[in-house]
Amino acid sequence: MKGLDESHLAIFRRHMVEIIDMHYDLAREELGRSTPEPRLRQALLDVPRHAFVPPQLVLAAYQDTPLPIGFDKTVSQPFIGALMIDLLELEPGEEVLEIGTGFGYQAALMAALGAEVSSVEIVEEFAAEARQRLAAFGGPDVAIRVGDGSRGWAEQAPFDKILVTAAATAPPPALVEQLRPGGRMAIPLGGKEVQQLSVVEKRLDSSLDIRALMPVRFTLLETLI
Repeated sequence: MKGLDESHLAIFRRHMVEIIDMHYDLAREELGRSTPEPRLRQALLDVPRHAFVPPQLVLAAYQDTPLPIGFDKTVSQPFIGALMIDLLELEPGEEVLEIGTGFGYQAALMAALGAEVSSVEIVEEFAAEARQRLAAFGGPDVAIRVGDGSRGWAEQAPFDKILVTAAATAPPPALVEQLRPGGRMAIPLGGKEVQQLSVVEKRLDSSLDIRALMPVRFTLLETLI
C-alpha cells in the first residue's frame, strides 16, 4: 500500500482548517467573529503541523485535539492554538514574545504572519527540538531560549504582543512589564481546575483591561526556583 505523502497531508490540513472554521462559527457570540483572520487561516493551511509533533503522532497531527509531546506537555488543540494567535491581532513586523515554545508550531505560525518571534521554553529538550524543526521548516528565524517563562525575556523587551501557552492565576508581573503600552497578551487565567482564555490589554497609562472569553484547560505556568 502506498504511504502518506505531502499531498495527502495537505488534505488533512485543509480538513483541520475547516474544523477550526466550524468552531469559530459556533462560538461567534463569545468571539465577536465567525471566521479566523484570513492571513492566519492561510498560515494554518501553509504550515505543516505534522512537522511539529513527535514522529509517532504524524497521523494524528490534524485531529482536533491536543497532542502529547512529552514531560506532561501538549501541543494545543488546533482551534485553541489558532484562536490565541488570532486574539493577538498580529501585524507584520511586530515583536512577539511566546511563553512555551513546545516543538515550535505556534511560533512557526506567528512567524508566517510576519511577526518577529522570541520564545521562552522551560524544557531544554523542547527548545532544542523546536530549533531543529523550525530550521527544517525553513521559515523566518525564531529566537528561542531556555528559561522561566514567567520572567519573560527582558533583554528582548519590550514586546508588542505576548502569547502564553500555560495558565496563571493572574498576568505575570514581569510579562506585563515587558508588554508595550497599547499591546496585548493572550493567556489562560485561573487555577488548575478552572481557567478562562483571556485577552489582557495594556492601556497607554499602563493599566490593564482583562477580558475573559471561554473556558479552557492548560497546564500551569512553571517557574524555576
